[in-house]
Amino acid sequence: MSRARLSALDASFLTVETPTAHMHAGWVAVFSAPAREPLPSFAQLRDHIERRLARAPRYRQKLAPVPLGLHAPEWVDDEAFSVDRHVYRAPGPLHDLVDEVLSMPLRRDRPLWEMWICEEPRERRFAIVGKMHHCMVDGIAAVELASMLLDPTPERPPPERAPPGRERASANRDGGAAKSAARDRDSWRAQPAPSAELLLVRGIRDLVGEQLGLLRGSLRAVRSPASAVRETATSAARVTRALSHSLAAAPASALNEPLSPLRCLAWTERPLADLCAVKRRYGTTVNDVVLAAVAGGMRAYLMRRGERPEALKAMVPVSVRGSDDVLGNRLSFVFAELPCDEPDPFDRLRRVNATMSARKRDGEPQGADLALKAAQRTPGVVQHAISRIVASPRTFNLVVSNIPGPPEPMYMLGCALEAAYPVVPLADRHAVSVGMTTIGERACFGVYADREALPDASSLAGDIDAALGELLECAHPS
Repeated sequence: MSRARLSALDASFLTVETPTAHMHAGWVAVFSAPAREPLPSFAQLRDHIERRLARAPRYRQKLAPVPLGLHAPEWVDDEAFSVDRHVYRAPGPLHDLVDEVLSMPLRRDRPLWEMWICEEPRERRFAIVGKMHHCMVDGIAAVELASMLLDPTPERPPPERAPPGRERASANRDGGAAKSAARDRDSWRAQPAPSAELLLVRGIRDLVGEQLGLLRGSLRAVRSPASAVRETATSAARVTRALSHSLAAAPASALNEPLSPLRCLAWTERPLADLCAVKRRYGTTVNDVVLAAVAGGMRAYLMRRGERPEALKAMVPVSVRGSDDVLGNRLSFVFAELPCDEPDPFDRLRRVNATMSARKRDGEPQGADLALKAAQRTPGVVQHAISRIVASPRTFNLVVSNIPGPPEPMYMLGCALEAAYPVVPLADRHAVSVGMTTIGERACFGVYADREALPDASSLAGDIDAALGELLECAHPS
């Protein structure tokens, strides 16, 4: 893999990480065993993960900070890489394992990912708890990379080349195993770690290159001033609209108190057909239905806690990922009102749809993307300050993210993927986030929360499910 450096957006997720705000994204994926066949062993699953992730070399790379913080860190090969430092076997129950794993930050001295395998042989299923630092992937990239582990048919794939350096117990015992292991060990070698001096020189060189890029852009504008003026006017209008909504203060909320380092993930699921039925009945989008359901769920949750429900401000990630983008973050953001103050489920959906339609019509996702790109041209200290402002509880109350997953059935070593519940990171002083991933015909919701601030996150997941039921009842009254 060619040398890569964190973008300003990627680096911002390192900047806003604190001892109580661990900026990893992730998922909990549940698989069922095929009929009349045993579950794959931990060793088989670990080796399968190692082979498949070898297709994405970033999973063998760690961060190398630039001296003096002159530029964003580089990705460099981890000379001590071993899958055994990233894929672990752990007992259930699954909920307890998930909460423990998600409460631990990722170590910065190795590639920024982990997978924990929880076997449940009595239920003939296993689960994988995966987490990756947000500086490495956004939600869609995490789904795409997780999909590398999966196959579209239940037939177990033919054996692939063995992972580097891992001897097979099933190999021939006549010396063939040792020869095979030696060949595999030679198939990938870490590039030597760059020295601090080289990191500094490359950081300076990249800074100079970025400034030259700005100069070339200015020269193009001089050669075609009319076109540049039109583009600038359109872009400025979009950026202004995006910033006006992003900088509007979020209401004070009990959701935005100081956090503990402890996390929990509650989940619920619905047939995707339920969300699509509401969407078709009212001419909205699935994303509108998700936002309206979260608003209704938050309303019920806050009222049960004795709090007066009011409209909250949600950050809604929008993918601007192109076909050539593989890793890193290609995200923009829209800030939208969650009408938790509205008692009528249809009116909540109507208000959400009106807000999101206006944001899209005015090009605000593109405007926010332009603002983020402009921030990349500022000095590092300014970028850090912008990152903290954007992640502040004054900017938004919670994140609600809709992450499309694979529409067709998928399998790992013959085991069907039954569900995948997303983990949307919590910035400091944000006690809860909600993600929804579609897996085949299922809509899987993950309610990720601070365990002390929201000890009853499972009840919030139930409230969101009930709010979806209300919307479905409105769409199909008895």
